[in-house]
Amino acid sequence: MGRRALLCALALCAAPAAAQDFATLKGHGGPVMAIAVSPAGQVATGSFDNSVGLWSGGAPRWLDGHEAAVTALAFGPDGALVSGGDDFAVRLWAEAPRLLGRHRGKVAALAVSPDGGTVASGSWDGSIRLWPLDGSGSRALPAPGSGVNALAYERDGSLLAGTMKGALLRYPPDGGAPVPLAQHGFGINRIVRGGGWIAYGAVDGGTRVLDPASGAQIADLTLERRPILAMAHHPATHQLAVGDGEGFIMIVDTRSWRITRDFRATRQGPVWALAFSADGRVIHAGGLDDIAYSWPVDMLDAFQPGISGARSFLREAGTMPNGERQFMRKCSICHALGPGPSRKAGPTLHGLFGRPAGTVPGYGYSATLDGSGIIWTEETIDALFDQGPDHYIPGSKMPMQVIAGADDRADLIAYLREATKGEGPP
Repeated sequence: MGRRALLCALALCAAPAAAQDFATLKGHGGPVMAIAVSPAGQVATGSFDNSVGLWSGGAPRWLDGHEAAVTALAFGPDGALVSGGDDFAVRLWAEAPRLLGRHRGKVAALAVSPDGGTVASGSWDGSIRLWPLDGSGSRALPAPGSGVNALAYERDGSLLAGTMKGALLRYPPDGGAPVPLAQHGFGINRIVRGGGWIAYGAVDGGTRVLDPASGAQIADLTLERRPILAMAHHPATHQLAVGDGEGFIMIVDTRSWRITRDFRATRQGPVWALAFSADGRVIHAGGLDDIAYSWPVDMLDAFQPGISGARSFLREAGTMPNGERQFMRKCSICHALGPGPSRKAGPTLHGLFGRPAGTVPGYGYSATLDGSGIIWTEETIDALFDQGPDHYIPGSKMPMQVIAGADDRADLIAYLREATKGEGPP
């Protein structure tokens, strides 16, 4: 039995109660970038594939509407779900789903007010907006001074914000000017408000706990890992979870501020999203995989060094020819190779050569690409990656991807020539 199979068997046999909680949520077409859990225990996931998955057991209901990656999710106390994304949009998923509005940059953070009536959104455009969920007009809070990465409400309706410039700010309930609580040397990515404390995680790996009244430090949980990308709190079980760019999930007891578990959840790549189950027995995690993992907290140590194996390649890079390696690095997150529908963010590349750009049925292309007159050939694909999509097709939704080496581009094109004419990669 291989190590991966053995560890799975341990998970399923060691403790019956925990075994029922271990799960993999499969179905997204790209990395899982946001996770939230409702008060009733329903899990929502947001992905690079532009969709939100609302999970009942292992079966998702897909919520489609974003035009770019979904990067933030938040449930209100009544179970209403709000999402934000790279398309600058803030959306409400209720009986009548609707667009609440848009920022002028990526939406990086969401927080629902304690009364459930308002969602706050923070954006890389340097703004924080309040959106009443009853549909009345939104308003902007006084500018925080730089892009916003993190938001968290306090019980009295005050709003905490963490910025790219490392400021930790508190906005009063009336939405007036913010009061600085702390200044970190690097950008603050995540904030959690607990009973009598505030925890934050930063770009440099700083993981600190502060007194909410004075801003004085209560604990320093910083380890030699960076950046901190995810945090989650479960008040009833006194657990704080911290995920970083090196694939670790750290569990902290918030009564003693002692690290109780330090689990390598991925072999490589970041932990972008964390959320506890409603009872605190399971930690849901997302990263480079197109799968969300639900780990029983009490069994984390038994899984070392983790079975998720989040990867930048579908198999070890050293086993691939260069053309496939280039595809996995530059294209695989957005594009499938086989025919048929895909939940990936971009259209399938099946039948690519000789196909006019913008013509895969059912895919919503940008106006720039739709009707552009480009035919995909060796020459046009080479130009696309030589110049980069933003220069070759200005206004395209394709992310910036440049392959500087002519030999690397030639190897990619040779691989695509074979891989896109059959059922998938050779």
